[in-house]
Amino acid sequence: MTTLKSRLQDDLTAAIKKRDELRSATLRMTLTAITKEEVSGTSARELSDDEVLKVIAREAKKRREAAEAFGKGGRAAQAEREKAEGEVLAAYLPQQLSDEELDGLVAQAVQEAKAAGAEGPRAMGAVMKIVNPKVAGRAEGGRVAAAVKKRLAG
Repeated sequence: MTTLKSRLQDDLTAAIKKRDELRSATLRMTLTAITKEEVSGTSARELSDDEVLKVIAREAKKRREAAEAFGKGGRAAQAEREKAEGEVLAAYLPQQLSDEELDGLVAQAVQEAKAAGAEGPRAMGAVMKIVNPKVAGRAEGGRVAAAVKKRLAG
């Protein structure tokens, strides 16, 4: 078992013992999503820590989007619950990059792409291929793409 998945299970056990309903429900849903990912496809397999992180990030994103939707729909109680669940999951994710750090990585990737011959708006794919491994879960894809577009346009 991966270390991150076992940490999630240990934390779930601790949350159940403390009768922390929010934390235990959130961790249960996340572990279910991980298990679902493990058994999807042609054969069951165990996820690596990186793959588990991707599942956690996806679950956290779902919580953010649901909180926004509930907030716009006038359901403040549900929005608060989703935000709280997102905060529980955020504790398992790597520290997010600041805008300045992200811009620095994007600028470096644009220079590498230009050195390889890719320029202008059509270089988007080449730059994303360079920058995505460096960002690796520390910034959302949409945020990275927006920074790359801004840098290529400017």
